[in-house]
Amino acid sequence: MYPQDRLADWHSGQGHWAHIEPEKWNDWVWQLQNRLRSAEDIEKYIHLSEGEREGCMLAGNKLALAITPHFFNLIDGDDPEDPIRRQVIPRIEEMNVAPEERDDPLGEEHDMVAPGLVHRYPDRVLFLVTDRCASYCRYCTRSRLVSNAKGYDFHAEFAQALAYIREHEEVRDVLLSGGDPLLLADRKLDYLLGELRKIEHVEFIRIGSRIPVFLPQRVTPALCDIFKKHGPIFLSIHVNHPRECTRELRDACERLSFAGVVIGNQSVLLRGVNDEPETMKSLVHRLLMMRVRPYYIYQGDLVAGSAHLRADVAKGIDIIRHLRGHTSGYAVPQYVIDAPGGGGKIPVNPEYVLAMNEKEVVLRNYEGRIYRYPRGANAESEIHAYDTCQCGGGECAGACDDLR
Repeated sequence: MYPQDRLADWHSGQGHWAHIEPEKWNDWVWQLQNRLRSAEDIEKYIHLSEGEREGCMLAGNKLALAITPHFFNLIDGDDPEDPIRRQVIPRIEEMNVAPEERDDPLGEEHDMVAPGLVHRYPDRVLFLVTDRCASYCRYCTRSRLVSNAKGYDFHAEFAQALAYIREHEEVRDVLLSGGDPLLLADRKLDYLLGELRKIEHVEFIRIGSRIPVFLPQRVTPALCDIFKKHGPIFLSIHVNHPRECTRELRDACERLSFAGVVIGNQSVLLRGVNDEPETMKSLVHRLLMMRVRPYYIYQGDLVAGSAHLRADVAKGIDIIRHLRGHTSGYAVPQYVIDAPGGGGKIPVNPEYVLAMNEKEVVLRNYEGRIYRYPRGANAESEIHAYDTCQCGGGECAGACDDLR
């Protein structure tokens, strides 16, 4: 589907807004002020289905509708199942809540130790610093909080959260999230990062943001100077589809990299968006070309009203199988399920270890061939390779005679 990953093929430009002066278009404040927020705004440019129109009308009861002009330009208006469109235009299906779905699918409220501060892992905290985003992903894990459409009335309490971090010396890693931290004013970001850097036991500062994708104009020289001042900063961006890898995003990532920011990417596996191996392969290649390391593929969380966007777990395993050994190791992210209710991230992989005993480990490689690797100083040194095990399918996990 995406045979060409050359930079020259990547989308850029003002599209529907070609009449706007470039100075305005490249101003991130102008982009925010001119977001599309209603069915009427969207239908100035593309036709909505009845289900989309109804979804837009009800969006204010669940998760606000907002799309930056930059990101809206990536939508193919002639394709009702366009992968960019599916991510940001509401559908009536969002009103259907399956029994297993929750407003707080990861159980963050249970581990909240101060307003906006989640302490789940021993040495890490999640610091929610805002409830606003430049655009709103329809599968958002924090739909209960983000945009305040459900009346959650979230207010970040920087002082309380910072006091907790100062008092708990086991905390060495702070992840800023929200909402989107890069929507904070430069002054607030400078203050927050500066206060964290003053805490001696905080070794690692991370930021989760989709701003470089939705609003690359926000990555200004002034913002990069703040990151350089308080670095190293580790930034996880959120790109789901190859078409999101625009020239503007590439340039923003270059500015960030030159400021010393280490950039990784977190994708969410989404039905009809990126749940095919060739789509994901094109995405991870483009990310590396932008100085971005593919980090995670997340299985969709059990967010209320998101069943129509969740892909099957088998699709994620198949994608990893098609990446491992078939592209650069740097291009292979870790596929994880963030366990419902607060169990944390659990890696999900194809079966590579078939059996293990005191003498050896039996392994299957990316081609499906079987290998034995000896264990310990007294183990047999010979390593065998087989095209398949005797059961014929290579799926026996040590049950057939060939693997005993």
